[in-house]
Amino acid sequence: MSATLRNVLLFGAMGLLLVAVAVFQSANVALAILNLCLISAIMTLGINIQWGYAGLFNAGVMGFTALGGLAAVVVSVAPVPEAWAAGGARALMGLVIGLLAIAAGIATWKKLPASRRVRAWSTALVAVLGFALMRVVLDPAVEAIEAVEPAKTGFLGGLGIPIMFSWVVGAAFAATAAWAIGKVALGLRSDYLAIATLGISEIIIYFLKNEDWLARGVKNVNGLPRPVPYEIDLQGAAWFQDLAFQVGAPVIELSSIIVKLSYASLFVLVLLVIFWLSERALKSPWGRMMRAIRDNETAAGAMGKDVTWRHLQVFVLGSAVIGLAGAMLTTLDGQFTPASYQPLRFTFLVWVMVIVGGSGNNLGSILGGFVIWFFWIEAEPIGLALIEFITSGMAQDSALRLHLIENAAHTRLMTMGLVLLLVLRFSPRGLIPERQH
Repeated sequence: MSATLRNVLLFGAMGLLLVAVAVFQSANVALAILNLCLISAIMTLGINIQWGYAGLFNAGVMGFTALGGLAAVVVSVAPVPEAWAAGGARALMGLVIGLLAIAAGIATWKKLPASRRVRAWSTALVAVLGFALMRVVLDPAVEAIEAVEPAKTGFLGGLGIPIMFSWVVGAAFAATAAWAIGKVALGLRSDYLAIATLGISEIIIYFLKNEDWLARGVKNVNGLPRPVPYEIDLQGAAWFQDLAFQVGAPVIELSSIIVKLSYASLFVLVLLVIFWLSERALKSPWGRMMRAIRDNETAAGAMGKDVTWRHLQVFVLGSAVIGLAGAMLTTLDGQFTPASYQPLRFTFLVWVMVIVGGSGNNLGSILGGFVIWFFWIEAEPIGLALIEFITSGMAQDSALRLHLIENAAHTRLMTMGLVLLLVLRFSPRGLIPERQH
């Protein structure tokens, strides 16, 4: 069987699974899964750029995704004039002081012509004094901002521009964070990079949960603007009611389908663009060089390649794609909830997608995003149906039967483990393995 035919059959099977959901559950459920699969596929492309191209293990996917979500708030939410009047300018001044303190610390470390110990203590002193000054300026401003109608606002708001701009801004936020992390950690061993990215992602989430003045913290930001029509607006339009009558579909159901299809169109367009750019990069001299560095860093360095600089490039690019996906996810959800960013969902699961699909192959990464997210969502109803079938001969009030039904949700974890084990056993390089050059 040729590789092309194999790929067509695999994606065709994935399409049939979505059709089956539409038939046995509903078209709305199938489209909801499709949209999340598309966003997951974009995330896996970002990871594949880092791992598949260069062998970089990024364990901080959660943090970069959250930065993309933050961008959706910063860009789309209207500014809160009362909060800006209470302490907006002072808060910005505090942040500027913090950035200047970081720059001063770096300059002290690089410029001070003294012993390593003296430089270390001098840098620490500059950093501590800068941090103290920042808090002196920032803390009163934060208290004033968070006191402005905390039940409704209690934060500065954003720029009030269309939310789709946040997709680019989310990529920029994640790329900036990746550059800062990479400058510190990419010169170290790969396991140190994994530890650094995991730790910093937790710091990012902690910051977003506790700094209410920025994005309301755990109080969440709801009702974000949408790039597609609201269902209620469609339902009230006369032309849409006529359309629903002509196709013989309920108005409410049809409006939901149209909205989800609109989101899917946007997501497919973004996915195709990123896939095309990724393929061009992979097949270019730059891509061949990255694979050479991945396979043998020592040999690549001996040939004059700046391995650390190339790693920084690919780390920033991959993180930017992840940040873009994070902004798209928040756009789809219509809300920003920092507490929802968990390592299981936004790091482990994304890595399983890449492994199952096939690292080093962009098509494989996309397929992995679809397959794993589909089974992550559908494992619970499938498991529940299976348990009900197995226990159909038991009494309705059987303790064992009730226990198994109550724990049907946990079958998704078992399903993920089973899928991963089967793929690693029978196709260790993934469903669509990397092409051999």
